[in-house]
Amino acid sequence: MLNRDDLLNYLTVALTPYLGPISFAVLMKRLGTIDAILRASADELSPCLEQADKALPLLLNRTAEKSAEHALQWLEKGGNRHILTLMDDNYPMSLAQGMRPPPVLFLHGNIALLEQPKIAIVGSRKATPQALQIATQFGEELSNQGITVVSGFADGIDAAAHQGALLGKSSTIGVLGTGIDIVYPAKNQDLAVEMSQSGLLLSEFPLQTTPVAKNFPRRNRLIAALGLGTVVIEAAEKSGSLITARLAGELGRDVMALPGSIFNPQAAGCHKLIRDGAALVTSVADILAECEHALQSFRQPENSTIDFIPSENKKPFRQPENNTVDLFQSSQKIENKQPENKNKKPFRQPEKTKTLDLSPQKQEDTNRTMVLDAMGFDPIHPDSLAQRLNLHPADLYAILLELELDGQVSTTRTGQYQRLR
Repeated sequence: MLNRDDLLNYLTVALTPYLGPISFAVLMKRLGTIDAILRASADELSPCLEQADKALPLLLNRTAEKSAEHALQWLEKGGNRHILTLMDDNYPMSLAQGMRPPPVLFLHGNIALLEQPKIAIVGSRKATPQALQIATQFGEELSNQGITVVSGFADGIDAAAHQGALLGKSSTIGVLGTGIDIVYPAKNQDLAVEMSQSGLLLSEFPLQTTPVAKNFPRRNRLIAALGLGTVVIEAAEKSGSLITARLAGELGRDVMALPGSIFNPQAAGCHKLIRDGAALVTSVADILAECEHALQSFRQPENSTIDFIPSENKKPFRQPENNTVDLFQSSQKIENKQPENKNKKPFRQPEKTKTLDLSPQKQEDTNRTMVLDAMGFDPIHPDSLAQRLNLHPADLYAILLELELDGQVSTTRTGQYQRLR
């Protein structure tokens, strides 16, 4: 643990704009210490910097010293705030395996979660109701198995996985694409407060770093590296979640994807992952079985490092750039059954249900869109759908009939409805 002065100097170097993890590592390797870096001349520093034209003058002028002081003031407020450097024994080892680790991590919450086995759950920001329910369920069940759930604190699947994990015995880690003191999206303010108390928020970015598109792929590599495996729940064919999956595969982590309806464009990314060799999973039991080797290696007390290298008998996730054909074969059968929930309350009409004017064309189109959005692409019973929308069943059945006649939904043998397009 560095004292205040040493930490200030370390942060002054580490937070220098345009420096980055690679240049930081080269500087430390060639010059040996932070003090030596700060004393070095331009000629000594320049060969170590990837973007010397930009980073060199900033490093020589100690431009980041104000940011470093600001970070120390944030740290000294207490309240489960932490700053980890590469000099600290409790810096997460997984971030140093197969990638250049961030020189500094800002953390708010229960830092002990870094020492727990972790699995990442990622997916679409605009997820269907069923996918959100699955993410919440998977998060809670993994947490109850003593596994910390890692995700990116985004809207949709990320937030649902975090919320589910908070309900379990373990907890969750949110990896931010902003500074640790910025809540993005703003609607996750309450979630941020809860995670800073019983979960953990983590960021490699300086304080006050606002949302910038290029920072989120950087965040994704930390999500992939922290988890023993990555599970993708609903992702479009062009999705940041696929970046996380690819990075996880490159790091030798387990990559898993949840299949969805062929009519759901938000499931196309998951199907692509499965086609490329990711494991098809439909339950937490599948996830645990897929990650069994990594979990056993993690828990072996005699190991000082985590063995993330897949076993020889296990087919690794094949990267999309590989043009060879290697279709995924699975012996598992996916049963199209709704899980029985004994604690589920029977549908009860609210005292004041919504009534809809089905006559005007504009209102009719709005009603159809509302029902289709709430359905998602998995089979759903009309009672559950009516409860979800707070609609009178008679109104809902009228809309479902119109949608069925229009070929947008169909009924199943069990009396459920499924969206077709």
